[in-house]
Amino acid sequence: MTERSRVYGSSLYDLAAEEKLTEPIREQMLAIKQILRENPDYIRLLSEPSIKKAERLGLIDKAFGGSCEKYLVSFLKLLCEKGLLGEYEGCCEIFAKRYNEDNNISEAVVTSAVALNESQLSALKEKLTAMSGKKITITAKIDPKVLAGIKVELDGKQLDGTVSGRLTGIKRKLDEVVM
Repeated sequence: MTERSRVYGSSLYDLAAEEKLTEPIREQMLAIKQILRENPDYIRLLSEPSIKKAERLGLIDKAFGGSCEKYLVSFLKLLCEKGLLGEYEGCCEIFAKRYNEDNNISEAVVTSAVALNESQLSALKEKLTAMSGKKITITAKIDPKVLAGIKVELDGKQLDGTVSGRLTGIKRKLDEVVM
């Protein structure tokens, strides 16, 4: 993430907070981020210098003008004008981080060998909420190397309840005893 992403993302967040639009803009930013990921040619089109700036800005209006907050559409146009559409994902990260801080939300990344069902995710969410005192959002990942158990990353800390994590802990203890 670049300094420009930090500056632009924070500026948009400040404006959204002032206008009390943080929630809808956050949701719309995430939707646009997904659209741009699925359509990388669209960013190339909006960045193409051979297309007049007015046409590129018109494309943004056509795509997002009727469905997104005017501040977000203006933000996209600004990034387009400055040739900074590649910074959009970083801006989204900064916006989300500021939103989470202001709303006492933590994001947990949960890694397991197999997909967790809704009741397992719900129980884990409750436990993490009780531990952290914050609202928790969970991003679930699957990694066959985990073997069994789960690994949770929350607020910069890693909680490792995997078999390999436990074996590593046992190995460390044995190494301490032997030395």
